Amino acid sequence: MNKRTILPLIVILTLLPSFSDACTNYLVTKGASTDGSTMVSYAADSHIRYGELYWRPAADWAPGAMVTLYDRGTAEPLGQIPQIPHTYQVIGFMNEHQVAIGETTFDGRSELHDTTGIVDYGSLMFLALQRAKTAREAIRVIGDLVEQFGYASTGESFSIGDANEVWIMEIIGKGTRLVMDKKTKKMVNADKGAVWVAIRIPDGYISAHANHARITNFPLENGTTSISSKNYKLLNNPEIEVIYAHDVISFAKTRGYFNGDDSKFSFSDTYAPLNFGAARFCELRVWAMFNHVSNDMQQFYDYAAGAIDKERMPLYIKPDRKLSPRDLMQFKRDYLQGTDLDMSKDVGAGSFGLPYRWRPLTWKYEGQEYFNERVTVTQQTGFSFIAQMRNWLPDPIGGIFWFGVDDAGSTVYMPFYCGIKRVPHCVAEGNGDMLTYSETAAFWVFSRVAQFAYLFYNRVMPDLIKVQAQLEQKFAAEVPEIDSKAAEMWKTNPESAKELITSYSGTTATNTVDQWRKLGEFLLVKYMDGNVKKEKEGEFLRNPWGYPQSPSFPGYNDEWKKEVIQETGDKLKHPEEK
Repeated sequence: MNKRTILPLIVILTLLPSFSDACTNYLVTKGASTDGSTMVSYAADSHIRYGELYWRPAADWAPGAMVTLYDRGTAEPLGQIPQIPHTYQVIGFMNEHQVAIGETTFDGRSELHDTTGIVDYGSLMFLALQRAKTAREAIRVIGDLVEQFGYASTGESFSIGDANEVWIMEIIGKGTRLVMDKKTKKMVNADKGAVWVAIRIPDGYISAHANHARITNFPLENGTTSISSKNYKLLNNPEIEVIYAHDVISFAKTRGYFNGDDSKFSFSDTYAPLNFGAARFCELRVWAMFNHVSNDMQQFYDYAAGAIDKERMPLYIKPDRKLSPRDLMQFKRDYLQGTDLDMSKDVGAGSFGLPYRWRPLTWKYEGQEYFNERVTVTQQTGFSFIAQMRNWLPDPIGGIFWFGVDDAGSTVYMPFYCGIKRVPHCVAEGNGDMLTYSETAAFWVFSRVAQFAYLFYNRVMPDLIKVQAQLEQKFAAEVPEIDSKAAEMWKTNPESAKELITSYSGTTATNTVDQWRKLGEFLLVKYMDGNVKKEKEGEFLRNPWGYPQSPSFPGYNDEWKKEVIQETGDKLKHPEEK
């Protein structure tokens, strides 16, 4: 990257969005993937989110059954809604029909939070997965639910994909305006519901979002490529590329957010006005992903770094090469390597090149406000996934949920077929939580290794990455064979096919966690006390009499030495040198 003028690191606090949960999503269409699959990725970044693999079997429900909804961020009960007669199996955020959903929160206009709504963003995701066979159906489920029961969250961007299409949907509430209902004589919200837009990513293109609304202008209803929510009957027309709430523009006009010609309306600029923080903390992560696969992104660097008067990035781009699940795994590990903002290069990285900064994101010194970069890879990830959907295989076999717990930089993405009949104990719900350590839980095994890596990052990571790459390469090589065997079984005995993919997914996860536990033991022995034990191909070296060979003492880099000398002067200088 060419050197650029970076905005000063002194900013006004009010320019910064508040991020309790900050996530990063990628969307890949069939024509942009190496094998013709679609992909949706998600990182659940939160200081309280635990890494476990949700699993809900398909179920039939009696008339009158109700669903209790809970706030995704606090677990507070929000209310109940009627259950439908049949719900689909869900593993993580993918269902048995290869529909997958991810999200990132963008807050938006705070006055649009509906305090009376009972369906929050997490409930929308799970309910849509349990009720939809396609991405288009999932969009309709979300739109119907918020209209009927009210939307309980701030702004959200959803990645929604199936085996044929991927969509980005952005939604925000309409605030709270209480009026008396004439029939019930109770106060109700006259603005119940939400405004939203969903756009299909064109085949051959990719998209991404990271905690800021990215949909700007879009084509208005024309009956061929764009429809409003009043025309859901046209939803399954394959030519439809845009779906939006019928009042997304008229509501903005009633609130005074927009007064121009409808054709000039921008969802993002209206409902989530851009500011420095939205660009630097959010759009920069989108730019980083795009920059990995496009030579045209330099023109948007200043914008992504915070110059909001510059031209915005497009919603989607055509990549210079086609992408695989492993590409997306690597993009999840980005800390702006190779750019002027590389997190491992400034003084904050310390002597061991640590590309992380402990929270809070913003901090003060002598009355001035500063910030740390918010990059894609982060220590507070609870779990992340790459959902891969393949239309040439039966749905239970075609969908693979590549799942990793804790920090994406030091996790291993394990393959779970969407049609599995059970989840292994190491990733199962209830095996530990954020306040309960479990030695058998994948989250805690991976977290312990990550915590050690943070101490001696540039020493430990080469060893970690070696094993990480071996495992992920191994899975990528094994999956086609399992696909073939399961697909053949499916022709005569679908249950045997499901048992095969269940056994493979479970065994793979269990073995991975065991191997990672052993890796942690190896790293502790090798790097204990800041020394480096001598080893060859994983075996520690001893002298001819069986005693450990003396370790090496790598010490600190020259930058660290320079700073110590500048700070202490001659205090630490050897007396013979004075």
